[in-house]
Amino acid sequence: MARVVLFIVLYLLGAYLADQFIHAPGQVALFWPASGLALGFLVRYGLHWVVPLLIANLLVHVLISPVPNSFLLFSLASNATGGLLGAFYVRNGNPGSLMSVKSGFTLLRGGIIMAGTGALIGTIGLYVSGMVEADAVWPAFAKWAMGDLLGIICVGPSVFLLTAGISSNPDQPLNSDYASFREKIVWSILLFSTYALVFLGGTTGSSYALGLTALPITLIIWSAIRFQPVWTAMGITITILVLTSMTGFGMAGFKPPAELLDAALLLSFLCLISIIPLVLVAANHENRVATRKMIRRATTDNATGLPNRTAFEEATREALGRNGLPQTLAYLDLDHFTLVNDTASHAAGDELIQGIASLLVTKLHTGDRLFRIGGDEFALLLLCEGKEAELRCQRILQAIEAFRIGWASNVISTTASIGMVTLRPGHSEFAVLLSQADAACFTAKELGGNRVFVSSQQATESQDRTEAMRWAVRIRDALNQNRFEIDCQSINSLKNPSDQSRYFEVLVRMRDPDTGQRLLPGYFIPAAERFHLGTQIDRHVVELVLDWMEKHPEAANTVSGCSINLTAASMVDESFSQFLKTRILTSSFSARKLIFEITETSAVRDLSRAQNLINDMRALGCRFALDDFGTGFCSFNYLRNLDVDYFKIDGSFVRDLESSALSMAVIKSITDIAQVLNKKTTAEHCESLALAEILLKLNVDYVQGFGIHKPEPIDEYFSSNATKIAE
Repeated sequence: MARVVLFIVLYLLGAYLADQFIHAPGQVALFWPASGLALGFLVRYGLHWVVPLLIANLLVHVLISPVPNSFLLFSLASNATGGLLGAFYVRNGNPGSLMSVKSGFTLLRGGIIMAGTGALIGTIGLYVSGMVEADAVWPAFAKWAMGDLLGIICVGPSVFLLTAGISSNPDQPLNSDYASFREKIVWSILLFSTYALVFLGGTTGSSYALGLTALPITLIIWSAIRFQPVWTAMGITITILVLTSMTGFGMAGFKPPAELLDAALLLSFLCLISIIPLVLVAANHENRVATRKMIRRATTDNATGLPNRTAFEEATREALGRNGLPQTLAYLDLDHFTLVNDTASHAAGDELIQGIASLLVTKLHTGDRLFRIGGDEFALLLLCEGKEAELRCQRILQAIEAFRIGWASNVISTTASIGMVTLRPGHSEFAVLLSQADAACFTAKELGGNRVFVSSQQATESQDRTEAMRWAVRIRDALNQNRFEIDCQSINSLKNPSDQSRYFEVLVRMRDPDTGQRLLPGYFIPAAERFHLGTQIDRHVVELVLDWMEKHPEAANTVSGCSINLTAASMVDESFSQFLKTRILTSSFSARKLIFEITETSAVRDLSRAQNLINDMRALGCRFALDDFGTGFCSFNYLRNLDVDYFKIDGSFVRDLESSALSMAVIKSITDIAQVLNKKTTAEHCESLALAEILLKLNVDYVQGFGIHKPEPIDEYFSSNATKIAE
């Protein structure tokens, strides 16, 4: 009801102003601002607002501008019919917020329909009621239509914008995208000052005083570029009201137009100075919306609607660069998320991610921020530190652990790990901070997952992770740049020392590009296995060995056994098994000379897959050795499940052989079992001929170690006589 009362009051005020421009019966008002008010409310609130419009129009003729009864119905019909047709056209065109060039011109066309229809009915009424003569009908129609249209152009947009609710458009420009309030105050003062200048200029009697209207127009264009659209719309409304009032009241030397041509020129001029800034402000608004949309798409994760990694980096760098309270960066990674994708489906995984994202949003406190920075990785900037931050992260993990979603006939759940690091403005760098948080999160996973790990300068686990990450980068670079090389170390027969064939183990080395040093596997293999690069190294080594043998067939003919180590990941990687099979079948080097060494601990992770690989390769003629034998949980229990040809006795037993009765007993038991199973044994780390003699007495078949032969590059190995134990 209050809105209806407000509408009627404003309509009466507009009508009162326009009525003051009428100086004789039958005259048409120069400017009818109430028409813009009517169209704005009809478009904004619906066509049923024609009822308040009729009431307001009736009150105008009762209280402000009495008319003959014969004209009253025409007046009511002109306003109602014109308003309904114009509003119907605009609403049917879906103008949205009006802040586009397209919707602005839709409103203009609706205004033309309203003005033309209202003027046609109204002037017919003027003629029928005898208020104008026949020769004055056309001038009355033109003035009526143009006066209504000017009112619609200058008042309609202001009404439309002032009555608009809060936009739900995520790309709506922010207040910070526009000029400051101080600039708006300066602009307002200047705008009202220009009205005074126009007034003073008119008092001079100069025929060029109208040129001063360029001053407020310039300021309105300024607002169209710098301010929110409503400022421009209101500036146009006030400016047109001021100029038409000066002209209509004959103030400051301005005279009301007496002739139709003068009125047409004046009204056309006023319409143009209203339309041009509106077109400019609409185009400007569209550009801002388009810019916001591009920024949102670039900084928003499509699946969850959360800010993405780009937004996270910007927010973190901003937080680091400004003064403020310390914050906590919490790096969250879901545990074993790939299992959800592999067992349920990727669609189920996406559903789980979206559910987790919604859950995390509910756990945020005022000032906290949440980002999705990867497939199953989130980052939180918490406005707290220390124990409070750790406690909040613990609660987040508990909520995730309790979270469930239904998918098909399954219930899907997961856990997460969080790495925490304190963010202190001015004391941290983004790259270092992110590395520490990532390392802390990985440490939490390696400790079993579903836990929080706090990073600090003293956290050795976190530092180890960071160092391992650097090694992972170096390994990838070495693979790409072919910096891996192979050495050979002889494995000699104790029971047949006269055997001159070459039996050796291939040992991989990585060339340091900076120092040229050849790095031993102990430097890079742990990091390779940690970051799932072991299979790539195994492929590379197999290629290096077979390529060398294929290029040196005479040397290859002297080989009786070539041992190549396989990492745990390769044992369960079906693609690696297929690669190995294809590469061996296409090689000229005999498969019977290849011996693949696997560790007991890697084999028992998945006995069935390990045995499948062994079966596939043995079918081609390859052999297998069980490396580091004797150090597992219960080695003898797995012998019946792993069909290998050699047991390589772990070097820890060999080194202590001369001083440890236990080591001697272990080696003796291994050789006894090997004889029962018809397997061969190899003792590693044999550092002297004395040890070799003891091992022979214990019935060991082969020995390997620095006391037998020191590893050397493959080219040097085959150019030397490295097979004799006596050397």
